[in-house]
Amino acid sequence: MQKVYLDNAATTQVRDEVIARMQEALAVYYGNPSSTHSFGRSAKTAVEKARKTIAKILNAQPSEIIFTSGGTEADNMILRCAVRDLGIKTIITSKIEHHAVLHTVEELEKEYGIAVYFVDLDQYGNPDMGHLKELLGQDDSKKLVSLMHVNNEIGNITDIGAISDICKAHGALFHSDTVQSVGHYPWDVQEISIDFFTAAAHKFHGPKGVGFAFIRKNSGLKPMIFGGAQERGFRAGTESFHNIVGLEEAFIRSYDQLEEETEKVRGLKAYFVEKIKKEIPGVEFNGFSGDMENSTYTLTSVRLPFDKEKGLMLLFHLDMKGIACSKGSACQSGSNLGSHVLTEILDTKELEKPSLRFSFSKYNSKEELDYAIKVLKEFAES
Repeated sequence: MQKVYLDNAATTQVRDEVIARMQEALAVYYGNPSSTHSFGRSAKTAVEKARKTIAKILNAQPSEIIFTSGGTEADNMILRCAVRDLGIKTIITSKIEHHAVLHTVEELEKEYGIAVYFVDLDQYGNPDMGHLKELLGQDDSKKLVSLMHVNNEIGNITDIGAISDICKAHGALFHSDTVQSVGHYPWDVQEISIDFFTAAAHKFHGPKGVGFAFIRKNSGLKPMIFGGAQERGFRAGTESFHNIVGLEEAFIRSYDQLEEETEKVRGLKAYFVEKIKKEIPGVEFNGFSGDMENSTYTLTSVRLPFDKEKGLMLLFHLDMKGIACSKGSACQSGSNLGSHVLTEILDTKELEKPSLRFSFSKYNSKEELDYAIKVLKEFAES
């Protein structure tokens, strides 16, 4: 049976070079980075080198990069510390954010009594900039805006440059969950007035369990995890050294090969979009995911012309044929509630049709896409 992995928005295959770098770290540089002997100093030097490498690519300062266990921790840390330490009284977000943001904001509302507002979305899931300005200008409370760059389910690209300018004009802080875009798009933090953003290595061919938060210098945030002086005192706990150097290797290679790999993956998505439209009449795309300009090149979300009963067996059928894809976010796989993103942008009739997210990487081929669409077509005709 052919095996085809088309769930790269959930996680990606780790690069061979990353695995080799991590193996070296585990075998050779096993000292605690906080130890003062030579074993510890070697590990500490590598951690700080990784921080400097990432900062240079982002045009940031090394002190602005804080290593975390991934995007969820980074989002939690930034939002919680902003409310606790910076006097944030109002958070403005959207109803299609990742749950790492939405659930954190819900808890902050309960714990601190902050005001929470959701920016209006159009039928495709794009934020209404006029409404954002209205929300920012409605009172004098200290505000934070949290809007993701690339939506993890429908792939819409939000204009975070425009949002950062709007926030700056209104004296608000701006946080973005950029887990689906870091490693796939160029970044320059000197050109965008963003205060905080997040990344996870496993979204760009690095290891799971490591990521980072970008926290603009002199932000005023204080530690959320207390203990030792690791991460400049901001995040206590022995650094996951092998994961950090794996993150660095994946980050370097993603940006060294960004143009070449983007072109390949963009070509795969364009091929998939055109072929599925041809082979399965009536297929539709959720959000802007079928649009090559307004959605990320890494994924598409399709709504298939099957009834609800037939749709229940679709994901199981694909899995039995060796095809990995997703109904939506992998973080939602244990939930029976369905996609909160699609619920916001689709009507009741559209929601009855099965939706699948297909996401692509440098390791995929057109032959694999042909096979996936062939299986879908056979299922449609059965």
